[in-house]
Amino acid sequence: MSAVRRLSTGSPAEEAFGYSRAVELPNGLVLVSGCSSIIDGDVVEGDPYEQTVNAFGVAFAALERIGLGREDVVRTHMHITHARDVEEVGRAHKALFDGIRPAASMIIVEGLVDPRLVVEVEVEAFRSDHTQRADRTQQGEAQS
Repeated sequence: MSAVRRLSTGSPAEEAFGYSRAVELPNGLVLVSGCSSIIDGDVVEGDPYEQTVNAFGVAFAALERIGLGREDVVRTHMHITHARDVEEVGRAHKALFDGIRPAASMIIVEGLVDPRLVVEVEVEAFRSDHTQRADRTQQGEAQS
């Protein structure tokens, strides 16, 4: 049995493209796939600030299902479609992470999967009690 834990949210894209929303590695690192302002299969349009908050909300929901929170985030990646949105996306990031201060990068890309989307985010989190989880897994804890 692999000690890698994979989380699916049941999103049609996960099945269609063969990916997990989040993957937890035995060393405690948790990787959350790209998240955007798509909620329950629908694009939630809004300004760059709103879309950033929505996208991180999707990531936080995945972390919560794996037993972590925003305070466990150690790195963020923000992919934006326009340089003009840097300030608003950065302002949203600050509102969500100012007390946490993860490593971060913001990259301008040509486009996202839907032209109404202006930002997609990825997060990496760290479970500090990873050795305890690994021990429980080896003792037969059910994998998600």
